Amino acid sequence: MPDIFGVIADGTRRDILQVLLERHQQSAEASVSEIVAELEISQPTVSKHLKVLREAELVTVREEGQHRFYSLDPEPLEMVEDFVIPFLSAGFDTEVTVEYLSEQGERIPGPGADDPFGDEGEVLPEEAAAAAERIGRSVAIAENRVKELVARFKLRG
Repeated sequence: MPDIFGVIADGTRRDILQVLLERHQQSAEASVSEIVAELEISQPTVSKHLKVLREAELVTVREEGQHRFYSLDPEPLEMVEDFVIPFLSAGFDTEVTVEYLSEQGERIPGPGADDPFGDEGEVLPEEAAAAAERIGRSVAIAENRVKELVARFKLRG
């Protein structure tokens, strides 16, 4: 399998992946001609890049007569996500301090302040912590996508 980072380093391939992601979110496929029309690039160029994406197992193809329909397979990108996420959160202070205030603005003890279960130091139950981690990953992904869109907008603007 080709190096996934080398595959997604190419801007045209990332554009094709973006088109396929939009279709994937709609549970749809895209033909080569639809990709050509959307990206306004030549059919041979699209076909060449789709071949590279197929070899990297980032897309699947379904043949119907002479037509080929492509779908995104996001699973190989999880490796990229696992690599990138720690870098996205580097430099951010992840410790959160929560204070509970009365309506008058005075500090009051928060829930579990007397620690009835002896869980001193445990902030969240395991299931909630796992959910919080998934939410954090989603936020990091969204932040990365927004940065990418802003960069694209600046390049095209």
